[in-house]
Amino acid sequence: MTAYEKLQRALKRRPRKWLVTGAAGFIGSHLIETLLRLNQRVVGLDNFATGYAANLNNVRANVTAAQSRAFRFIEGDITNAKDCQRACRGVELVLHQAALGSVPRSFADPLGTHAPNTTGFLNVLQAARKAKAQRVVYASSSSVYGDIKSSPKVELITGTLLSPYAVSKMVNELYAQVFSSGYGQELVGLRYFNVFGARQDPAGTYAAVIPRWTQELFCGKQTEIYGDGKTSRDFCYVANVVQVNLLAATAKAAAGNVYNVAVGTRTTLNELHRQLRKLTGSKAKPVYQEFRAGDVRHSLASICAATRDLGYAPTHTLEQGLALTVPWFVL
Repeated sequence: MTAYEKLQRALKRRPRKWLVTGAAGFIGSHLIETLLRLNQRVVGLDNFATGYAANLNNVRANVTAAQSRAFRFIEGDITNAKDCQRACRGVELVLHQAALGSVPRSFADPLGTHAPNTTGFLNVLQAARKAKAQRVVYASSSSVYGDIKSSPKVELITGTLLSPYAVSKMVNELYAQVFSSGYGQELVGLRYFNVFGARQDPAGTYAAVIPRWTQELFCGKQTEIYGDGKTSRDFCYVANVVQVNLLAATAKAAAGNVYNVAVGTRTTLNELHRQLRKLTGSKAKPVYQEFRAGDVRHSLASICAATRDLGYAPTHTLEQGLALTVPWFVL
């Protein structure tokens, strides 16, 4: 039995009360669904800036009526300290997902990125501390590795940051270090590497590549690759991310640390495009554009630390995740 399977059994025996920020978002809604299926009590906080009520409706449709009643949603903003305090009241464990993602977005509006990603993060830490929550698990990002050339990326070595978004996530990690040492607060950072799955938004200027390409290929639209297509990423299916969040919230060895969240395999954008063409039945070739400012050339994670400390064992490869994800966008 894996560490995650043991944890799921333990949570069913002793339910906890959780807060998930970014509740109506892609990752947040998957966390809530899994927690409710495990008969946990869950509070969700979201301002619908990038999340959707439809995601929460989808969650409710996938759980029992009793499980749905264990979920309380608060429409609020993490940049509002009072909203954070209200959401944290009586909560034992916090999974902080709320943020404004996207490197290009952060260049277009650095202040707009700073407010939720930095000030909002600080509000959540303060509210959780005052509410005496046992632990906060927060979403960091692989962008904190910046221009470092070594591969795979290991948690102790980072480079020069390349975007305002990366800066906001590194500031999160620095605040977490100070709150951990100064207040004794239990905090765990998770550096996400290119997460994908159902409910990820395919629309808009800053949409992630997998949902955007899937929808464009299915609709017969032109797809664009920035650069020569040899840029590579460590794509991670959302079920793996849910697993790490729950393990990080409960593993004794996790407190005070940051962990890579990935699968540990590298895929080029050209190869990803080929796989999506096959799954969608499209024969369309990509159109290559100039490299974008702030984009990292190659990104591959070492997951040794998460495996050692948390018992993390990815359940889905890229191929397995795509097989589950593509039908959601095209059906």
